[in-house]
Amino acid sequence: MSATMNIRSMTGYSQVKMNADDQLAFTLSLKAVNHRFLDLHLRLPAEMDPIEMKVRRVLKERLHRGHIEVTLSLERSGGAAFSVNRDLVGGYLRTFREVAEEFGVSAEPDLNAVLKMPGALNAAESGDAMAAMEKQVTAALEQCIERLNLMREEEGRGAAAELRERMTHLSSATHEVDQLRGKVLKAYHEKVHGRMQELLGAHADPDRILQEAAMLAERSDIQEEVVRMKNHIQHFLSLLEAGGEVGKKLDFLLQEMNREANTLMSKTTGVAGEALHITGLGLAMKSEIEKAREQVQNLE
Repeated sequence: MSATMNIRSMTGYSQVKMNADDQLAFTLSLKAVNHRFLDLHLRLPAEMDPIEMKVRRVLKERLHRGHIEVTLSLERSGGAAFSVNRDLVGGYLRTFREVAEEFGVSAEPDLNAVLKMPGALNAAESGDAMAAMEKQVTAALEQCIERLNLMREEEGRGAAAELRERMTHLSSATHEVDQLRGKVLKAYHEKVHGRMQELLGAHADPDRILQEAAMLAERSDIQEEVVRMKNHIQHFLSLLEAGGEVGKKLDFLLQEMNREANTLMSKTTGVAGEALHITGLGLAMKSEIEKAREQVQNLE
């Protein structure tokens, strides 16, 4: 039998700072919000492009849903060696001067600003240094994911507790509706019987009226809706207990519950007495379902 998995929220934040060597440090952060699928957005320095695919692969293995923003920033000490991207810087300077000449503007480019352009300066990293950097970033990423998941699991526990409370309220309302069902059915039967006598007159066959009234009353019976609602609630609670990636399944079940609540309300429309009480219970059920959906849509 497999172990119960924790339910996770899709919202969280984590950050890890590391020293790669004496001259280089980096900060890696993950920010997650809810999304229907896994949606990765990476912001890495240009010189870290070679490790992007590795970072994506690790994230896809460890996370399942959510909009994930990954930010990696590097901090170098004064002694770190840099190489100039001569094609990029040279192209910019040539274009600047050509435009200045074309429009008769007397200006020179600010070299300090040019060198701050993304990709203008690259660290003079050797192949060995890049391989070591990849290993360190991967280790930091594992730590970051672990911290992110701890936060998401903590939020998930809070959401699960609230969802169980919503199901308790929903179950109570369903039980109350079930208790009222017989009285409502009798009232509907009497209403239909009276209406058919009005339409058919005093000379109508009483047995035929009773048969028609019974058929119409049966169509208005809400037993099936009550049974399905109880089954949906049990299924919902069992999914919560099992844990893991259940957000989409729980959302689907809540849509089904909402459909049952709408049907039982429509079947009891126009009948006085206890049926009005069922309408009130149906509205309360829909309110609980909507509150549950707000929580579920933020679960992985």
